[in-house]
Amino acid sequence: MVVFDGGERVKLNVGGEIFETNASTIQSSCPDSLLAALSTPTSHGSNPVFIDRDPEIFAVILNLLRTGRLPANSSGVFSKQELLDEAMYYGVESLLRLAMLPPPLLGFDASLVSTIVPAADGVPSALTATAGDASLWIAHGGQISVYDWSLSHAGTVRTHLNDITSICRVWSEAAAIGSGSASGLHFYDLSGGRYVGSTHWTDPEDPRIHKARVAAIADSVGGVFASFDCLHRENSILQIDKSTLQVAAVIGQQSGNSAKTTVPEKLRWLPTNGLLVGSAVQRGVFGCSGYIRIWDPRSRNIVWETSEPGSGRSTRFGDALADMDVDVEELILFKVCSKSGDLGMADIRKLGEDPWVYMSDENPGAWKAGDGGGYSVVHCYRKQVLAARGGALEVWSSVKEKTSVDPIRRRNFVDKEDDSKRGMISKIEAGGDRLFVSREFMEGVEVWETSNFSGVISVE
Repeated sequence: MVVFDGGERVKLNVGGEIFETNASTIQSSCPDSLLAALSTPTSHGSNPVFIDRDPEIFAVILNLLRTGRLPANSSGVFSKQELLDEAMYYGVESLLRLAMLPPPLLGFDASLVSTIVPAADGVPSALTATAGDASLWIAHGGQISVYDWSLSHAGTVRTHLNDITSICRVWSEAAAIGSGSASGLHFYDLSGGRYVGSTHWTDPEDPRIHKARVAAIADSVGGVFASFDCLHRENSILQIDKSTLQVAAVIGQQSGNSAKTTVPEKLRWLPTNGLLVGSAVQRGVFGCSGYIRIWDPRSRNIVWETSEPGSGRSTRFGDALADMDVDVEELILFKVCSKSGDLGMADIRKLGEDPWVYMSDENPGAWKAGDGGGYSVVHCYRKQVLAARGGALEVWSSVKEKTSVDPIRRRNFVDKEDDSKRGMISKIEAGGDRLFVSREFMEGVEVWETSNFSGVISVE
């Protein structure tokens, strides 16, 4: 490591322009970088070291070293890629990354900052984001486009499938994917565009188990869970060993095409208690019907279930769920009703015949039942519940008030009226401090960030 005298000033000649700063500015920000090594007095004597790079971009980098932020006007002068290239050259990419990433995601204060549109077959069929760095994988047609932490396009992988309807990140650079038109669960290494292998549901003693297609995928430490649906309407959830890609267990096998026996179309793994939550919804001219089930993969048994419309509906009989999700941190199950748009919550640790508590809020700015329909999609992320009703997007946030011992939830619009007119929301994902939204029949994925983001980098 280079050692600096914190009070010494250093000069750098970048592209013929002289820059002067304190050694401590570089030492405190990036002591192991190339820039720090070039800035040592012993490396060049009394003459400024010459760096054959663009001086205008270096001025932005130097401001980043001094303040930890980018100048407000830098986005109008330099592209994101230009800044990334220079930061990598000087060895300060990690510092630029911190400056470019948005602040903590607050749904009630989020705004649309960009739309990512893949080059071909731009209507996304599935997407997944990481909680760590907000990188994004978009499935479109039979391809997967990869976008890194800065949402720069890192490559597109063409799979052997004609369409991809489900995708899940199962390793840092590998995805498990399913298709609505082809059987099996397929694994791809997206860093090298390499096909890894496939897993199929087969049973030599049961001819009904044939050409099973994947409807939903969930990842866990112990393996991958995927729901499979056969042509003869036999379906189940398979637990698949990651190291061998072999079937480790068959869970919840059932037959038939009624609302109570359809394949789970959504799966959520609960790492705290090792349970698997799944749901299915049938939509028709007379409304929705479906179920929510919780399995214990160790015993392969159902530990709780509800069927809608049916048991556990009390006065809300006939207003079946349209979607469900789980707050895995607080172990709260959420569902949205297809007709009223009401949002129900249930503590997974206290489930019973009718465990639902329906949330209400007198916020005059929030949508109320009777405004034209119910919610269609729900997604939980960092103790926030994001719910889409048609093209509109709302968030329920957990807040503490002096008058209440337990946190309460308040709701607000995420979008503006013009935003909600772009089309019906079909998918919601969140990763890092970004929210990703796709809409039916619309090309691209919308990127939402907390509105107090400095806006110095406009994602293209």
